[in-house]
Amino acid sequence: MTGSALVLATIGYGLAAIGPGIGLGILIGHTQDAIARQPELSGKLTTNMFIGIAFVEALALIGLVTGFLFR
Repeated sequence: MTGSALVLATIGYGLAAIGPGIGLGILIGHTQDAIARQPELSGKLTTNMFIGIAFVEALALIGLVTGFLFR
């Protein structure tokens, strides 16, 4: 891979990581709002938040693997 292609691949992965980053911010923020409104549900909300985080992080990992596969 040439130097310019490597730079473009790095920029592409950086852009691909923006989506999951925004998704995590929204997910965690809304969970905190829900816990503040109904603290008795914090256990269920936290569990669901971590499941959602796993799915969102999978998007970032798929972007990373795709970068390795198509070079």
